[in-house]
Amino acid sequence: MSNTDRLGEAARRLAAALEPVTGQVYFAAECHQEYEKLGFSPSPFTLDTGVQLPDGPAYFTSRGSCMGQVPGEVVAAAFAVFNPEAVIPSVQLGWTHCDAPTIASARTRGATAQLTRILGDHPDRLDRATALLQQAGTPLRPEGRPLYAGLLSLGLPGDPMGDMWRSGDILREFRGDAHTASWISAGFDATEIGLLTELYWGIPPRSYIRTRAWSDDQLGAAEERLRSRGLVADNGLTNHGREQREAVEIATDRQCGPAVAALGDDLPELIAILEPWGVAIRASGGYLPSGPHDLAPR
Repeated sequence: MSNTDRLGEAARRLAAALEPVTGQVYFAAECHQEYEKLGFSPSPFTLDTGVQLPDGPAYFTSRGSCMGQVPGEVVAAAFAVFNPEAVIPSVQLGWTHCDAPTIASARTRGATAQLTRILGDHPDRLDRATALLQQAGTPLRPEGRPLYAGLLSLGLPGDPMGDMWRSGDILREFRGDAHTASWISAGFDATEIGLLTELYWGIPPRSYIRTRAWSDDQLGAAEERLRSRGLVADNGLTNHGREQREAVEIATDRQCGPAVAALGDDLPELIAILEPWGVAIRASGGYLPSGPHDLAPR
């Protein structure tokens, strides 16, 4: 196995283990309740598994709040894959309900409350998980990474569960910012990378990207651009398209290399702590049955 392959396997294993533990913030009933108190709408839909999907304005405003009281254009730029036509009015509405510090605090309370409800007040090796997550984050740098830098500016909540969750959320947003930098550098736009990713994951075209609020016309134009570049054909990704999409993931892994290196031989221990928590969170309807890191090839 090459060094690139080893790094990719380690970086993607870490991301997959971390995802349900940190990403549960977007589906936590406690978060939705916190946002409702601020004037946002309740969860618009509950899946058969019990997962409550987020209200759009609450999602965009809460996640973007780490960057401060910024306009929707800035949130759309940072999130990158969503249609700005949906993001901008959602954030405009959000700031009529509350300010950034208020909803950022609500987000933290909700995420921590769901983790505590599912995992208990102080699950085994919680402090060790926090220490390892912070160890992974020590060498990371903020250049060009707005959501990562925004979370850094908040500091830690100051309680054991909250500190673990925030430390993990910081790593999650670092990889997200790194991924955006990778596909932008590769010459893709948001619609193009979304369509390529569906084929890369092996899910039906225009299924996942629907959650990003792009229109049929916008997606159709993107598909034509991908065809003209020899990246997709009638039967899905071409070999060239698959290589180009995998190159984006490799570039993302490379940016996460310092975190993997900082963990060193401690990486399996961190994954061994996080993975059972993720299973418990999913079993309790706190996160989707499968997420993006479960679909991504390794």
